[in-house]
Amino acid sequence: MIRHSEKRWVAAAAAPEAAESVAAAFGFSRPMARALVARGLTDRADIEKFLQPRLADLTDPFVLPGMAPAVEIILQHIEQGSAILVYGDYDVDGVTATALMIQVLSELGAVASPFLPHRIEDGYGLNVETLHRCVEAYRPNLIITVDCGTSSVEAVKEAARLGIDVVVTDHHEPAAEGVAGACAIVNPKLGNCPEEIRMLAGVGVAFKVCHGLVKAARQRKLEAAEKLDLKTFMELVAVGTVADIVPLLQENRILVYHGLHLLNRTQSVGLRTLIEAAGITGPVDTYHIGFIIGPRINAAGRLGNADAALELVLTEQEPRARILAQQLDEASRKRQEIEDKIVSEACEDLDARFEADRDFGLVVAHANWHAGVIGIVASRIASRYNRPVVVIGMDEDGVGRGSCRSIPGFDLLSHLQQCAPMLRRYGGHAMAAGLEVDQARIAEFSTRFNEVCAATLSQADQRRQLQVDAWITPGDIGDPLYHDQNRLRPFGHANPLPVWAMRNVTPLFPARVIGGKHLKLLFSMGGKQREAIGFGMGERDVPAGPLDIAFNLILNRYNGQEYLQLHLQDFRAAQPAT
Repeated sequence: MIRHSEKRWVAAAAAPEAAESVAAAFGFSRPMARALVARGLTDRADIEKFLQPRLADLTDPFVLPGMAPAVEIILQHIEQGSAILVYGDYDVDGVTATALMIQVLSELGAVASPFLPHRIEDGYGLNVETLHRCVEAYRPNLIITVDCGTSSVEAVKEAARLGIDVVVTDHHEPAAEGVAGACAIVNPKLGNCPEEIRMLAGVGVAFKVCHGLVKAARQRKLEAAEKLDLKTFMELVAVGTVADIVPLLQENRILVYHGLHLLNRTQSVGLRTLIEAAGITGPVDTYHIGFIIGPRINAAGRLGNADAALELVLTEQEPRARILAQQLDEASRKRQEIEDKIVSEACEDLDARFEADRDFGLVVAHANWHAGVIGIVASRIASRYNRPVVVIGMDEDGVGRGSCRSIPGFDLLSHLQQCAPMLRRYGGHAMAAGLEVDQARIAEFSTRFNEVCAATLSQADQRRQLQVDAWITPGDIGDPLYHDQNRLRPFGHANPLPVWAMRNVTPLFPARVIGGKHLKLLFSMGGKQREAIGFGMGERDVPAGPLDIAFNLILNRYNGQEYLQLHLQDFRAAQPAT
């Protein structure tokens, strides 16, 4: 069994005078003001924009390169009554982007049909074979891609040969094969885009295109556009954006903030049914999207076909919605079982051979691993070993298809480039990638991948890093601090729930293991007993004497009662302040 090294606690410096100024100006407690300053929020105008995200601060959609020709082509096809096909992707971002685009096009009077590729049979993106299948089934005059298409060079060329216009809307970096020669491409990763829109998810880009369409259609005095309120679709944008784990800052923060408000009073039969079926009773937050709603929408696409997820999001029939929500629930459970089995097999393999001072890039492969879940498996293994990981499932044709996941601060794609001669193809970005490799070359690739990772990581501190927002005292724990941190919602990637740290606190009683694997400690803080739970920490030894603890502050609801609880992120024997 691998022994995990302790985490390295890192607290960003916060200038005391800046923190005092923020506390005074915005009514924050000193700990919260220190945390804001440590996150780089010191300018009064920036803080106001952060705390009160306004739709008025969204950038003009026509700032995006390619927007003007894309809007013009789409409106021409709508006016001509052309058959339009919206070609999406099978993950949450792709499903919500497809649903958004279909609904807006339909409201504008378009004849539009959706198509989602099959993860196993079609793979990601628009390819020539799937294009022919779409042409046969839908006879489109225009194909609009969402959340894909930037690198579909051959398929777009084939569409042009068949006389079909293609407009690409996407947010992925272009792959090695180059950029497709579409009639128009709207992708914030291409061209000189402002930073606040470079980080948009696929559904965010689709929303900007829809905004551009409505704006241009109103200028043309289209009656349908006058009645169309884009704000009613923002719940889809929130779900897709959070699930795609893009930074919840700037434009994404505005979209998710307002989308969550709408989601909590949703008129969507499908989303409401999914929320009820998932057992969510309180307000829906980013946590629920990331860990409950998103995985259910994802499950169908991970195991094959995402059509049930798209139908659920679009349906207005409650009986049908209940059936589809049940299907996604079952698919999610099945996906979890498959995932757990693969994680168990992969870790059994790795644990038997892992050496911390030798293994820096991990590759693990198996003949029967399901291609739809190995990405989640790779994430779990990367977290467990704190190493970049490639998990490969091998096909009957002797080709291994792999999902790659990184660790913070490590550029995965640049290291895969150094292994390119061994790979059939690869693509992705710094934190996640995919690849294909011949089975006969997996061992060679594994050796090379470890070598290039070792060159970067072998001299680095191998401990996981725990980012601490601020050191606080026991008396700081209470409702004011909890309400202060809530002003930073919505939490997510690049705007995480604050991690507070406290020095020299002694548990009132010896630690208990609850539920077989969780640690429970009790502390006296500010005249109250505070419960601290370390999820999954049941096997850890608790040092005798005073501790330093790092935790999230959570409002726990149990048996009709609400109370503040500390969710431990780490603990250690008390150390002197440095």
